[in-house]
Amino acid sequence: MEKKRYFISVQARTIMLNQGDAAYELEIQATDDEVDKLNELFESLEEFDQSTYFRAHYPGIPYHHDKANDGYDYFLREIYNTLYDLGTDETRQHISAITDSLNSMGEI
Repeated sequence: MEKKRYFISVQARTIMLNQGDAAYELEIQATDDEVDKLNELFESLEEFDQSTYFRAHYPGIPYHHDKANDGYDYFLREIYNTLYDLGTDETRQHISAITDSLNSMGEI
């Protein structure tokens, strides 16, 4: 399959073919199937994001004992792993910088 250039916003959970359609953070080269997989990951992240909203209203539940937050974290990492694999050199450098910063804080 032919790869096309896409412009990605993780924050907005958007995948765009045209650079000027909206703000974006990252660029990738991907096939239609790879874009479908990324869309599925964004949809799963959205489901867990909704679940964490309701949990936020119960301060007695610690973050580290909450399956919704675990799911959100899992899918966010899967998204960034996928974007790294499909990313341009600049995208890979950006994701590596984020990962290095998190690793230095001991969060990954």
